[in-house]
Amino acid sequence: MPAIVAQNLSKRYRRKAAVDSVSFSVGAGEVVGFLGPNGAGKTTTLRMLAGLIRPSGGSARILDRKVPGPGLLEVGTMIEEPAFYPYLSGYDNLRYTAMLHGGVGDARIREVMAFVRMQDAADKKLSAYSQGMRQRLGLARALLWSPKVLLLDEPTNGLDPVGIAEIRENLRLVAQGGVTVLVSSHILAEIEK
Repeated sequence: MPAIVAQNLSKRYRRKAAVDSVSFSVGAGEVVGFLGPNGAGKTTTLRMLAGLIRPSGGSARILDRKVPGPGLLEVGTMIEEPAFYPYLSGYDNLRYTAMLHGGVGDARIREVMAFVRMQDAADKKLSAYSQGMRQRLGLARALLWSPKVLLLDEPTNGLDPVGIAEIRENLRLVAQGGVTVLVSSHILAEIEK
């Protein structure tokens, strides 16, 4: 059974088609690259899959449940540049998110921060983070609830080559645990790796 299914998914803004009848499926536990140039509709497609915007046509299913719906509780997302509170530390940003949604303790927050190699910056204010550090924290936030599906939009933006390799390895480890990963990029070489 596929973990992600898009069937004739479309999004129009007035007369302009941002996404025009896209269909694909992603099997459980797969890491799949969603490749296209800037402006091709990748982010819009991910936003529809995440239930953040409604499609103009077509449908989406995550974990065999209609989107939007309860299946989204098992989806971790990082779409566009992650937004955080700059006056809070990285740890406190994740703790605040965990409190809003519930079900995540301090041990899990520390675990995901270590997984994305941010444990040494956990207590720094976000205003002192580089863009790459914010990207890592965004991935940590997407992993907080041990999702079965990850929807990631350009997760390596702002990272140096070492950081890119580390994120790539993180995604492989997550997928080895059975998580389905759909990752968008405009960089063919990165998707190939």
